Amino acid sequence: MRTRVTEERLLAGTAQTFTSFRFRDRQPESGITFTHQIVDDAGLTYKAVHYDHGTGLCALDADTDGRTDLFFVTQRGRNALYRNVGGGRFADVTDSAGLGATDRIGVSCAVGDIDNDGRPDLFLTTVRHGNQLFRNEGGRFRDITAQAGVGYVGHSSGAVFFDYDNDGRLDLFVANVGRYTANDTGRGGAYVGLTDAFHGHLHPDRAESSLLYRNLGDGRFAEVSAATGLIDRGWNGDATVLDVDGDGRPDLYVASMQGPDKLWRNVGGTRFVDETARWFPRTPFGAMGLATLDVDGDGQLDLFVTDMHSDMIDTYDPGDFTSKTLRANASHIDAHLLGPDTSRLILGNALFVRRDDRYEESATRWNAETYWPWGASAADLNGDGWEDLFVTASMNFPYPYQPNDLLLNGSGKRFLQAAFALGVEPRRHGATEQVWFTAACGPTGADRAQPMCDACLQGGASARGCTVDAQGKATMVGAKGSRASVVFDIDGDGDLDVVTNEFNTVPQVLLSDLSERRALHWLSVRLRGTASNRMGLGAVVTVTLPGGRRLVRAHTGQSGYLSHSDLPLWFGLDTADAAESIEVRWPSGRTQRVAGPVKGALEIVEAP
Repeated sequence: MRTRVTEERLLAGTAQTFTSFRFRDRQPESGITFTHQIVDDAGLTYKAVHYDHGTGLCALDADTDGRTDLFFVTQRGRNALYRNVGGGRFADVTDSAGLGATDRIGVSCAVGDIDNDGRPDLFLTTVRHGNQLFRNEGGRFRDITAQAGVGYVGHSSGAVFFDYDNDGRLDLFVANVGRYTANDTGRGGAYVGLTDAFHGHLHPDRAESSLLYRNLGDGRFAEVSAATGLIDRGWNGDATVLDVDGDGRPDLYVASMQGPDKLWRNVGGTRFVDETARWFPRTPFGAMGLATLDVDGDGQLDLFVTDMHSDMIDTYDPGDFTSKTLRANASHIDAHLLGPDTSRLILGNALFVRRDDRYEESATRWNAETYWPWGASAADLNGDGWEDLFVTASMNFPYPYQPNDLLLNGSGKRFLQAAFALGVEPRRHGATEQVWFTAACGPTGADRAQPMCDACLQGGASARGCTVDAQGKATMVGAKGSRASVVFDIDGDGDLDVVTNEFNTVPQVLLSDLSERRALHWLSVRLRGTASNRMGLGAVVTVTLPGGRRLVRAHTGQSGYLSHSDLPLWFGLDTADAAESIEVRWPSGRTQRVAGPVKGALEIVEAP
C-alpha cells in the first residue's frame, strides 16, 4: 500500500487535471451516528454467502425543504433517516418519519415519486422478509406494500425506478439473486446461509426471476415480467437504465454477480428482448456496481461496471490490480465457479465506451481497473466538467483491507488513481481494522459450540486477529470496508461531497474543500416533469459551455451499489462563468431548450 500512496501522490503532482483539493471524514461532526449491523453469517458464524455484499443508502429530500436527507439501510437493527439541518449537520428523524422498524434483514433502497405528488417515496428490499414500499405523506412515510402488490418475499437485491412505457408513472424493477439461504433462522431472524452459496448460480433450481412492476396509478402495481418478456433468472444484484438504440425508450442493463450480465432492449414500451450479444458480447463475471457517464466527452453515454467476484477467485498480487491481463493469466482460476461457458465473461471491471452503434470495452486502457470493488458513483468531483468515479471497495472479515478508489477523469483520456492523493485514503486516524465481533467462548459460554470459538482458542491461520481473555471472551478483529456511496453538496458550499454506507460500522462523511481551493463555477439542474414522470427520471440533459463544449448527463437516479437517489444533476463548468444553454430530452419525447447564460441552482419544468 505504501507504494501506491507514493505513486498516487507523485502522479497527482504532475497531472493536468486539477488535484489541489482534499476530502476529510467529518462523520463525528455531522451528527450521523448510524451504525450498520451485520448478520452472524458475516461474523461469528462466517461463511461465504451473499450477506457480505452489504446494503445501500439513498439521498432524498424527504421533507421537501430543499435540503438533501440521507436514508441508511442495515442488515440487523434499525434503518435510519437523517434530516439535513444545514451546515453539514444531520438529525435522526427515523421514528417520527415512520421508518424505524427493526424486523427485516435489509439490502437496498430506491427513491421514486410513484404518484407524482412532488414527494419522494421509498422502496426497500430484504432477504426473505418481504420487500416494502413506503409512500411519503409529507415527511412521514406510510407502508403501502400490501395495497401496491410489491411485497415479494425472496432473496432480493437492487431496485430501480424507471418509466419503461413512458406513460408518466414510474415503474419498478427488482433484481433478485437466487436462493442462498436455508430455512433455519439465526439471531435477529436472519435465514442461515447455505454452505455452498457461491455455487448457487450453477444450480438452476435455486434461481429466482427478477421482477418488473408496472405502475397502474392509485398506489397499485402489476407484476408484468412474463407479459413483457423480461424473464431474467440470472444471479442478479443490481441494474441500471440506458438507451442503447437512441429511440427514447429506457432499456435495462442487469448486472449478474455470478455469470453474464443481460441487456434488455425496450421495444415500443410494451416488451423487452434480450439483445446482450448485440450490444455487450462479453460482460464481467462478478458484476456489482453500475454507472452511466460520458467519459470521453463525445456526447454519447458510456457504462462502467465493477467486478468484485473475479478478484476473489484470482491468485494474483492485489498490490498490482490495474490490468485484466493478470486475471486472464492467473495460475489458478476456480473454473467450476465460473461455469462451463467462459467465452462471454470478462474477469475484471468493464468500461463500455460507446462507439457509434457498439460499445468498446476499455477499462484497462482507461486505467479503470480496481480491486475488490462494489459500487461506483459518477460525479464531477473537481469541477472541471469531466465526470469522475468514486468506487467503494474492500471485502472485510476475514480478508485484508482494500482501499476505496477515486478515479479522476483526465480530460476524457484516462483516469488518474487519486484516493490517497485527495485524502479519501488513508481512513480517519489510519484505521483499517475494527472489532468485528465478540463471542463467549468459555467452557459454559453461549457461543462455545461455534467453530469460530475453536479457531480462536486453538490459534492458527483461521484465527488471525482473534484474542481470548481469561474469562473466555473472544474478540475478533476484521478489515473495514465500504459498500455504497452517494455524492452531493452536503454543506452547501457549492462543491460535491461523498457519504458512504460501511459494512458493520459507521458511515464516512467525506467533505471536500474544493470550493476553498479554486474559483468554482457550477450549475445544478433539478427536473420537474409534467407529461413525463414528475422526477424526470430517464431524461438526458446537455449543457453547452462557451466555445461549444457539451456536458451530457443521464438522469437515472443511480448513486452507487444498491442505492438509487433523488438528486439534482450537477455540472462543473471548469473556467466558464456560466453555461450558454441547456437542452433537456424528456422521457415524453419532448426536447426543451433553456437559453443562457445560466449558473447556480436551477429547476426546469417540462414545457407543454
